[in-house]
Amino acid sequence: MPLPAGLDLPLSRKQLRSIGRATARINLWHGSVRSGKTVASLLAFVIAVAAAGPSGLILICGRSLQTIERNVFEPLQDPALFGPLARHIHHTRGATTAVILGRTVHLIGASDVRAEGRLRGLTAQLAYVDEATLVPESFWTQLLARLSTPGARLLATTNPDSPRHWLKVGYLDRAHELNLRAWHFKLADNPSLTRQYVTDLTAEYVGLWRRRMIDGAWVVAEGAVFDIWDEQQHVVDTLPPMVRYWAAADYGTTNPFALLTLGLGTDDRLYVTSEWRHDSKKAHRQMTDAEYSQAVRAHLAAHRVEPEWTFIDPSAASMITQLWADGHPGVTRADNDVSSGIRSVSTALGSGLLRVHRSCTGLLDEIPGYSWDPAASAKGEDRPIKTADHSVDALRYVLHSTAHEWRHMISAPRESPA
Repeated sequence: MPLPAGLDLPLSRKQLRSIGRATARINLWHGSVRSGKTVASLLAFVIAVAAAGPSGLILICGRSLQTIERNVFEPLQDPALFGPLARHIHHTRGATTAVILGRTVHLIGASDVRAEGRLRGLTAQLAYVDEATLVPESFWTQLLARLSTPGARLLATTNPDSPRHWLKVGYLDRAHELNLRAWHFKLADNPSLTRQYVTDLTAEYVGLWRRRMIDGAWVVAEGAVFDIWDEQQHVVDTLPPMVRYWAAADYGTTNPFALLTLGLGTDDRLYVTSEWRHDSKKAHRQMTDAEYSQAVRAHLAAHRVEPEWTFIDPSAASMITQLWADGHPGVTRADNDVSSGIRSVSTALGSGLLRVHRSCTGLLDEIPGYSWDPAASAKGEDRPIKTADHSVDALRYVLHSTAHEWRHMISAPRESPA
């Protein structure tokens, strides 16, 4: 497979080898983040598009259209990465088709098992799958069945997941039985990364996430979710002055309602500064949305907190409506991606960026016992046990929804807490 003319991209020996040998029916690049696997797989895919025959569709699949645009088309259309090749990649944001080297390519999001139906009846000759562990197994199986033209190929990338994940057990572990080639990448396999960037990136991950995203290992999620938690280190009795605030609430009627406020201190740390909870079972009384709204606003006023945004459990549409009706500013749905939210909390804790005030007793009670579900782990799934997690959920909401505000602070020097 010759590389496209004019490409001035530094490539490692492993990247070049994987591009040249991606001729099996299933070709899989896996390993740590930013390890060069995506660039190598995209180059192999573009070369395959150029060589594709006239029969059979060409597909790009991912968890959603948005992730396909971010992970596939943004790099492909970046001249700094793909040079003159980028001029031959055409896609309009939101469209379900694109044009690559003059060929029409169909884009398919696969966020749940219903996505399999989008593949029924079609015949494909080439497919690229972004973040393969995040698409349903039924979708992957149906996609392979649709790749039925002579010489049809699937190219896919993924970060590691559980060693019991269906992709690991059913395909990677059976590579010797299948027409499958796989390449495992680590950060050292990307010649474009500087030493400082690798150091900074490594600092962003702790525990399970470091083993998967940095070491590129397929390891099981077990035990405490926040195994980095240390009450002596992470709990404070006094707070510095705050320069910004955010808030988040996990909504409950029969289950507890939990509100947390997150502040950015003058020492460039994040602090969970206060908590308000209502447990209807303990109080023997349920509260209406109007009463919750009044209690939230009263709590914030009592603590002299004016949050820039208040992130609400996205399933609590009625609560969001009530807060808007009562004039509470900056109300929005929280980002409730559980895995990503847990990773954001782990990053903030592990980097020493996050502290919790001792008054937040509900959160302090929940964090140590927040554990991975062993039954889910046995199925290759990462899922925490759904019990005593209401303040933890609020913590996920506020930290993950504001991650773009604080990730740059991870490597910054900070003053010791008072």
